[in-house]
Amino acid sequence: MLKQWINFGLCSLVVAVICCSSCASRKNIVYFLPDSVELNTAYELNAPKLQPGDILAISVTADDVRATQPFNQVSPYQGSTIQNTNPFIPTYSVDDNGEIDFPKLGKIKLAGLTRTQAVDLLRSEVARYIVNPGISMQIRNFKVTVLGEVTRPGTFTIDNDRITILEALGLAGDLTIYGKRHGILVIREQNGKKQEFRLDLNKRESLNSPVYYLAQNDVIYVEPNGARMQTSNYTQNTSVFVSIVGLIITVISVATR
Repeated sequence: MLKQWINFGLCSLVVAVICCSSCASRKNIVYFLPDSVELNTAYELNAPKLQPGDILAISVTADDVRATQPFNQVSPYQGSTIQNTNPFIPTYSVDDNGEIDFPKLGKIKLAGLTRTQAVDLLRSEVARYIVNPGISMQIRNFKVTVLGEVTRPGTFTIDNDRITILEALGLAGDLTIYGKRHGILVIREQNGKKQEFRLDLNKRESLNSPVYYLAQNDVIYVEPNGARMQTSNYTQNTSVFVSIVGLIITVISVATR
């Protein structure tokens, strides 16, 4: 009888250790817990800026199509580049000086401007030559990387420059149950320097973060929470732990015969 109680107690201890290692409270899992924070995120204030290395697809339109031809020149090489999925839309690389070499206009500095500001600048310059021009611009190499405790980590190419951190996490399949919601790290390079930002997705104030809207080449890292680390430690030591428990049970069984 004593041996049965001892075996039952040891088994209960093992189960309790496993359960405790995987417990997580609601406040550590739920996004945006209710609070009184006022939401004032404005995309215009946090829109990503163009930077050296960006590949821009730019086309000029107008009522007089022939007048736009000098601004829509495409070389055979450029028309076959990987970045240019549409051979009829010219692409331009922002050089180290933050400039593009645009037909008829020459060098124009666009780095430091948002895409909207860059479109307005080009429209005003082209308007010196044709009436009421339209400018279409797309960043062809806009991508973000999501790493860590997400379902599908990876690098994702974005069709436009307006993506939130929530949308990026959605592309990665959302955080796993082991992802730390209150320690999301965003690494961003600005003016040649890397900056780190932290977001707490348990709190609504994270929607006001300057990195709520992502910039090209942002890296998002989701750290593992305590449950993941405990589970990892348990997995690594489980064979040793089970062996020790088995040895103890064997010794007790022999001693109580």
